[in-house]
Amino acid sequence: MPAAVPVEIERQLVRPSEPAVFTDAELNGLPDPVCRYLRAAIASGTPPATAAQLRMRGQIKLGRWLPFQAEELLAPHQGFHWAARAAGVVSGFDCYAGGQGQMRWRLLGLLPVMRADGPDLSRSAAGRVAGEAMWVPTALLPRFGVDWLAADDHHLTARWRIDSHEVTLDLVIDNQGRLRESVFQRWGDPARTSTFDLHPCGGEVTAYATFGGVSVPAAGRAGWFYGTDRWAEGEFFRYQLTSMELVTRPSS
Repeated sequence: MPAAVPVEIERQLVRPSEPAVFTDAELNGLPDPVCRYLRAAIASGTPPATAAQLRMRGQIKLGRWLPFQAEELLAPHQGFHWAARAAGVVSGFDCYAGGQGQMRWRLLGLLPVMRADGPDLSRSAAGRVAGEAMWVPTALLPRFGVDWLAADDHHLTARWRIDSHEVTLDLVIDNQGRLRESVFQRWGDPARTSTFDLHPCGGEVTAYATFGGVSVPAAGRAGWFYGTDRWAEGEFFRYQLTSMELVTRPSS
């Protein structure tokens, strides 16, 4: 199984719980489509956690498609730690915490195959945090500084800050308020040109599930260039959630 989250990273990502549980009153003043999405995603009375622990499996494209299993601690306002094992031979983690991103991957647990950090990676990793916020809808409540807009009944935009990074997440929802597609501008070099820039990144949802008061995407696919004619080359991630749990720690 993937490695556990280091204690120092967990302390940075998991924040004290808020005292007031989620109710419809919190949505007063928001556009109707935004209310529809948040009501569909969060059951009344759910603790407004800002982090979640996830387990998933699926396929990841590393030159070719390989099976993977992963565990993730995700906090849409602080960062993430994603530890995985692919094809039983490549293992390691991606992480963003304390404003810094890093990647550490090894073959057979011994031979380094990827080691990266620095400003470009940190900016890219912060974008990834925003893209995965769909899995912690409680963290997208207005009380946490998220600004919401609705272009129409099905197209929403959420904006907030992750450290020094302003992030924007565009969502497409159905008539019931469930998420069907998401896209955001992510800093990266997907074509491996040694030049970083902003590129559309996102994907589509193919299944939903409810875990402890929140209903979230349980299966889908994602990658670079979503919504463009380069999507076929950019897709690199197909997932299925196997478990999810909202995470908080007591107020000090």
